[in-house]
Amino acid sequence: MWSENRLKETLEEETLAVGSCVYSNSPALIELMGHCGLDFCRIDNEHSWRRDESAESMVRAAVISGVVPLLRIDHDKDVIRKALEIGAGGILIPHVITPEEVEDVVSAAKFPPRGIRGMGSLNFSGRWGTVGAKDFIRWSDEEQLVGVMIEDIRAMEHVDEIMAVDGLDYVLFGASDFSVSIGHPGESSHYKVMEALRETVKAADRNGVYVCKGVGYPWVENARKFVEMGCHMIELGHDATILRTIWSRKGEEIRGLR
Repeated sequence: MWSENRLKETLEEETLAVGSCVYSNSPALIELMGHCGLDFCRIDNEHSWRRDESAESMVRAAVISGVVPLLRIDHDKDVIRKALEIGAGGILIPHVITPEEVEDVVSAAKFPPRGIRGMGSLNFSGRWGTVGAKDFIRWSDEEQLVGVMIEDIRAMEHVDEIMAVDGLDYVLFGASDFSVSIGHPGESSHYKVMEALRETVKAADRNGVYVCKGVGYPWVENARKFVEMGCHMIELGHDATILRTIWSRKGEEIRGLR
């Protein structure tokens, strides 16, 4: 837990970070991600219901196997604090539109003087109070990442100001919701979506922020264009979509043998 954040190190070394997303509640699946060498796993708490000890079990599984757990959670200062206390390597807040919202997220995630986070080390991150307050605060402020999602056309009006907020480490570009916001739901490759992604990458580069982009099947071919565009993190589908693709395609191929 108290080592340097592996994902942060990877990004600072300008090496492409590769991860995936989990919608199920399986700690074993997250352990497998780590043993497969993935850099991060996004544990979804927006569209998956995980308001009990299952989140803690999944974070522990990530720590055991060496993959960095990123928790997507609601924009709520208490939820942000608790996500960091149970050991998230980073948080991710969806549907951010203004720099003021980003400032509020950073403030909730950081201890004073940068933020307003309350001190409490009787948790997994704090080693249950066995380390000093100064060391815990320094480690958390430096190693636990803060991220937001760019997934609304309205956010593009403020994209440079969003990226300029001190303490923001990365953004995940949500092409699906962005397509909805421009009136083309489901068209995640629409030219307006891709233009917004390019502008997001440019603004991020100007401010030292990393950009993550999820990819669907065919994974490598789709990832290539986003890497060439300048994205720093590639999220390789979701557990549900990967299994859906493999089971559907390979099942049909096997049926075709007879």
